[in-house]
Amino acid sequence: MSLFRSIGLMSGTSLDGIDVALLTTDGQSYIDAGPHLVRPYLDHERALLREALQEAVQLSERQQRTELISRTETMLTHAHADAVEQFCAHTGIDLSSVDVIGFHGQTILHQPEHGLTIQIGNAPLLYERLKRPLIYDFRAADVAAGGQGAPLVPLYHKALIDKARAHQPLLNGVIAVLNIGGVSNITVITEQGEVMASDVGPGNAHIDDFMMKRRGEAFDASGALAREGRVAQDILAYWLAHPFFGAPAPKSLDRNAFSTQHSARLSDADGAATLTAFTAHSIALFARHIPRPPDLWIVCGGGAHNSTLMSMLRSELQKPVMTADDLQWSVDALEAQAFAYLAVRSKLNLPLTFPTTTGVPEPQTGGVAYP
Repeated sequence: MSLFRSIGLMSGTSLDGIDVALLTTDGQSYIDAGPHLVRPYLDHERALLREALQEAVQLSERQQRTELISRTETMLTHAHADAVEQFCAHTGIDLSSVDVIGFHGQTILHQPEHGLTIQIGNAPLLYERLKRPLIYDFRAADVAAGGQGAPLVPLYHKALIDKARAHQPLLNGVIAVLNIGGVSNITVITEQGEVMASDVGPGNAHIDDFMMKRRGEAFDASGALAREGRVAQDILAYWLAHPFFGAPAPKSLDRNAFSTQHSARLSDADGAATLTAFTAHSIALFARHIPRPPDLWIVCGGGAHNSTLMSMLRSELQKPVMTADDLQWSVDALEAQAFAYLAVRSKLNLPLTFPTTTGVPEPQTGGVAYP
């Protein structure tokens, strides 16, 4: 068994920062998670990313870049290099001991129905800074083959569950691993090890955007503002009538797939409460379409820190809901670890996606090596 030391990098649609995680793995069943670090975005970096997201709607080709988006891509790449250097300085890890780096980049547009997904991130520039082999552009091959290009983390979720089941009887039923980032996605793993996955609905993105617009704050810390508000049931029902929720899985979402402009007429607290309820109810709505409802939900991503959202989920799902931290995994590092894992699978030419995870017609490899 060949083991690889891999660093995974993830910048999610929540735009909170860059996650860095070390993983030793064979790309299959062996996983040994090392340290991780979050390098938060500075205010001007986050503002530039938001501008790039707004401008990206005019793009129609994967390699197309406006001047603003090119400038954002350069900033983003240097920020990733800074994050890795900070990580190594903080942990004492010698970067030369790392076999590969999984560089997801930043999704600025995701329209698989048009055969288009765009992640910015300059691999040659990152290599020039770090001098380590890279795997990048993880989603494009799946979309080109007819898949949704998302979610990409289910194989890593399955590897974690398979490892934990040996000594965690609680994990012997049907398990749902729910990642609440900018959007929400789910991996469902049966007792027999079968996997299904899909994007589910909104995550933190609309809540974060609302908080920034109303209060100049990056997010609703612990869901404190939402806890003070009342859910506008008429607006919530209107949002939940979106065609996405009636479409079959697997399916995927762009960060800005939903228009939540109706929140503009609500107070700060009621707007935060209604947007938080939108995330919770969309997850519960998807749960009704799972052939056998999960016996346990494990939540990771930034949404796991939102106690109001977690309370709503427990109320809506009527099943045990715990966080990745409760299992001694990591709420914050799981996605970065997943891209460390996928980088090794890509290096070994192993499939990253399957018909039941992205809807791709047959198991699909992915990722591009540099150099």
